[in-house]
Amino acid sequence: MTKLYFIRHGKTEWNLEGRYQGGQGDSPLLPQSYRDIASLGHYLSHIKFARLYTSPLLRAKMTAVYLKEALGQDFPIIINENLREFNLGKMEGMKFTEVAQRFPKELAAFRHEPANYNPARISGETFQALIDRMQPVVKKAVRLDKTGQQNILFVSHGAALVALIQSLLGTPIANIRKNGGLTNSSVTIIKTQDHGQKFQLVKWNDTEFLKHRLNATDTI
Repeated sequence: MTKLYFIRHGKTEWNLEGRYQGGQGDSPLLPQSYRDIASLGHYLSHIKFARLYTSPLLRAKMTAVYLKEALGQDFPIIINENLREFNLGKMEGMKFTEVAQRFPKELAAFRHEPANYNPARISGETFQALIDRMQPVVKKAVRLDKTGQQNILFVSHGAALVALIQSLLGTPIANIRKNGGLTNSSVTIIKTQDHGQKFQLVKWNDTEFLKHRLNATDTI
C-alpha cells in the first residue's frame, strides 16, 4: 500500500491578513509556523518517507525544508511547478473583503459552488485545469513506487490541495468542499493499494499535533 501525505504550507502573513496569495502571490511564513512545522515533523517522525514533492512558491518550499529537518530523515525534495496554488488572477494580493465587493459572484462560486466557478472575468484558473495539472504529479509519484509500500510527502496549498485530493478520491467538482477546507501545517492522508487506480481517504485535515487554538484565518 502506497500512502500519500499532503501538507498545507505553514501560515503566512497574508493568511493572517485575510489576503489571497494564489499561484503568483506569496508572503513569508509567520514565526509560529516554524513551531507548527516542527510539531508536524515530530508527529510524523515514526514514518519513513521516500520522497517529498513541493510547490515552487517560497511558503511551500520553506515548509518542505523545515519539515524534512524536523523529521530528521534523508530523502530528496522535488520541486514541481504543477503543485502551485490556483491561479486566482486579479484576486491575488487582494483582501477577502475587497474581493467580496469587487468579484462577489466569482468568490461565492469559488468557495461554495465550485461547479459554477467561472474565473474568466478575473483571468483565473478553473478547477478542472488545476486538477489536470496536479493529478499527473501524484500519479507519477505513485508509479515510481515499485514496492507499493512507500510513504510520499506533498507540500502545496489549501485550495489546490482540497481540489486535488478530492479529485483523486473520485469526488465530483460540485462536492469538492464536502469535507471542508485545510488548515495551515495540517496533514491529509490517502492510500492506494493498486498503484494509483483508486485512492481511499485515511485522514482529512489532521491538526491534533498543533499546540495552539485555531481561528478562522488558519483554514481555507
